[in-house]
Order: sequence, then C-alpha cells, then structure tokens
Amino acid sequence: MIGMEPIILFGIILALALNFVNGLNDASHSIATVVATKALSPIKAVFSTAICNMIGPFIFSTAVAATIGTAIVTQGALTPLSIVVAMGASIVLVFVATRMGIPLSSSHALVGGLLGAGIGAIGFSAVILPGADTVFQVFSYAIMGAIPGALVLAIICAAFEGDIRYGVLLGSVCGAGIIIPILMIAGVIQIHGLFAIVLFIFISPLLGMAGAFLFNILVSQMIKHSRQNRAKHIFQPLHVLACLGQATAHGANDGQHAVGVITALLVSSGFLVTFEVPVWVILASAVAIGLGTCFGGWQVVDKMAKEITKIRPYQGFCAATVSSAILVMVTRQGIPVSSTQTINGAIIGVGTTRGRNAVQWKVVREMMTAWIITIPLALAVSWAGYMLVSFVLTMV
Repeated sequence: MIGMEPIILFGIILALALNFVNGLNDASHSIATVVATKALSPIKAVFSTAICNMIGPFIFSTAVAATIGTAIVTQGALTPLSIVVAMGASIVLVFVATRMGIPLSSSHALVGGLLGAGIGAIGFSAVILPGADTVFQVFSYAIMGAIPGALVLAIICAAFEGDIRYGVLLGSVCGAGIIIPILMIAGVIQIHGLFAIVLFIFISPLLGMAGAFLFNILVSQMIKHSRQNRAKHIFQPLHVLACLGQATAHGANDGQHAVGVITALLVSSGFLVTFEVPVWVILASAVAIGLGTCFGGWQVVDKMAKEITKIRPYQGFCAATVSSAILVMVTRQGIPVSSTQTINGAIIGVGTTRGRNAVQWKVVREMMTAWIITIPLALAVSWAGYMLVSFVLTMV
C-alpha cells in the first residue's frame, strides 16, 4: 500500500471499519438461537462464531464482492470520493442501529450508500437497473409459484391439524418467493445486481420462514415420542454445529462487503486494471469482521433471541440449519443478502409451528420496517453526504 493517496488509504480503513461494524451488529445472527437455548454461553458463542466468520470468505468464491463492486452502480460512478462517502454513511447507520438494538442490514446499508453516492456523482444514470422483460418474467413466475405453495401448505396443515386458512396464506406467499431461487439455481432465469438484492429483501425471510416451518414440523414428528431431556441432549450439539455453519456462511456473504468495496476502490484509483480481488484484501476483511464479532451486539441478541419467540434446542437447530443453507445458496449466486432477515425469518418459522400467538408480531413489524427503509435511508444519507462533501471541496 506504499504510494497510495491519502483518500485511498482512508477508504481502505473505512471499508475494514465497515466489516468491523458488520461483525459488531451481525454477531447476533449466528449466536441468537444458540444463546437463547443455552446451548453455549455467550462468550463461547461469540468467539466460536468470530473464528467461523473469518474462515467463511476463504471457503466460497468472491462472487458477492464482484456484485458489490460492479453490479450496483456503473463504473463511472465509482470514484474514490463516492466510495468513501458511501462507506461512511453505511458505518454511521449500522453503528447507530446497533446501539439502539435494531437488527439493521449492513448489506443493504452499503447498497443504499453506494446508490446515494453514485447518484450524487453522476445522477440517476449511475444506477444499474434491470430490463422490463426480466421484471415481468420474475413476477409471472412468482404468481405461478403462489398456487402450488398454497395447496401444499394447506394439505400439511390439515394433516397435522393446523390452521388451514393460515396455511393457505403463508403457502401462497412463500410459494411465490421460493420459486424464484429454485429457477435461478436451475438456470431458468438470470437475476443479478440491484434487482436481485431488492427481491431478496422479501425472498430471504420468506425462505427462512417456510424452510424452518417445514423442517421444524418434520423434526418435531420424529422426536414426539422421545423424552424432553433426550431430545435436548441430541439437538444441543447439532444446534451448535448448525450455528457455526451459519456463521461461516455469514462470513462468506457479509464478509465480502469490504472485499468488494476495497477492490472497487483500487480499480477506480488505477491501482488495479481489472476487478480481481487481491488475497491481502480478503485476509484483512476477514480479520476485521472477526474482531467485530468478538465485541458483539448484545442488545440485538436480546431482541432476536428472546423477544421474537421462545425456542427449544431442536427449534434452534432447525432455524440455524435452514438459514445456513439459504446463505450458502445466495452466496454462490453472488447475491449480497441480509443475514438478519434470513435468520429472523427462520426464527419466526419455528415459532409459528406453535400457532400465530407464539410469535411477538409487534417485534416482527418493527424489524420489517427497518428492513424496508434501510436502502432508501442509506441512499438519502449518502447522497446528502456526497453533495455536502463536494460543496466543501469546491469551496476549499
């Protein structure tokens, strides 16, 4: 890094700080259920997930980093100044949310920050938008998925003497969301960049909720004749392993935010000719998110682990396993998703197996509001920050 301009060095430091704050806030995602069920003490859970968060970026590809650095705004909008302002806005939002105990998505804060700074730099032409045909295709498939989803979940609820009307409603919503990633994996549709990120604001919690709901029903039927202590003895270690897997997948997805931003910064400043991620960038980013995890966001842990619903060890195992699988899938697709939303959806899913009243829907609504407003809020803050900094620089 010898010979780099001060703004580039400052940008790299900010990017690592962003990953640190990411770990600070997102520590709760991997350890919320394992702490709630007392499978691990908070200290052991934090340090174990910190190690897994560091390992994650080395196991998977850098597809998420490429999305952050190339598929949200055009290359002309990615200047050292715009990138630095975007990261600054993201860090402020995530840090404030952590202090307030709000599980804000650091992924979406960064996306909104890049959008706002990019628009401030060259206008709305900075945003990489999907084609109209792609949007129409996705929504057509979503409608097609809603019908079988409603039928399947209604049949399952009827078989296990559940609420059939609730099953129809949940099934139609989940069916619409589940069919999109299935078709993406099958190669039927191709969704990338900003459109994929916005879609998965809704799809990832739905996947978590539906997957955990079904998996919880299956597991509960398998152990319904077992003694509670025996079930706890079996599922506590499995729950711990599932949470460690979730932390690894989280590191692979969220841990690549700084990787993508630093690489884009090096490209925009001429230090790199093409978007090829240096190994030292991956290593530095992994260490930053691991250190952030060690300090944890305990207010967010309390909200996720205790306020949404009460969970048992086997339910924590179900939620962590499903959210891990989802994070692995989207990471391979190169989609920066919110691990907050994924694990929260899974926690809600296992909670709803005991009925609608088992979930604190007021808490869920508060979190959903935070999810929806994160990108627009980060966009506005970043745009205002870019315009202010630009004005100050012209006056100097």
